[in-house]
Amino acid sequence: MLTSELYNYFKESYSVSTDTRLINKGTLFFALKGDNFDGNKFAEQAIKNGASYAIIDDHSLNNPKFIKVKNALKSLQDLSKFHRSKLSKTKIIALTGSNGKTTTKELISEVLKKKYRIISTIGNLNNHIGVPLTLLRIKSDTEIA
Repeated sequence: MLTSELYNYFKESYSVSTDTRLINKGTLFFALKGDNFDGNKFAEQAIKNGASYAIIDDHSLNNPKFIKVKNALKSLQDLSKFHRSKLSKTKIIALTGSNGKTTTKELISEVLKKKYRIISTIGNLNNHIGVPLTLLRIKSDTEIA
């Protein structure tokens, strides 16, 4: 499936999750694989919990609410890049370094939210999964992320 097609599904709710416990009605569930789990095994549960669709990469599973892709993680990352390209008015701040990123992010957020519509990373979700999830939380009226 093309990223632009997946984006049309995303626009129905602007909500994504990789955790079935955090599913809200209309959420897109991305079935990611880890060292100790396979998100594809939770796709049915995600639908039962209210997800509109489950993005899976196990093509042996069948359900009209499953969107089959080659790689669920890459699809999540590609979707976040595509979404970011649509947000030309939103300024993005990125922090790097070995120590203090979360504290610095919290301090910056506290100052900026007094004047701007902002979103910031929840906790310290600053890896190859957390960054796409954060980017996908940005709405069109967000001024700074």
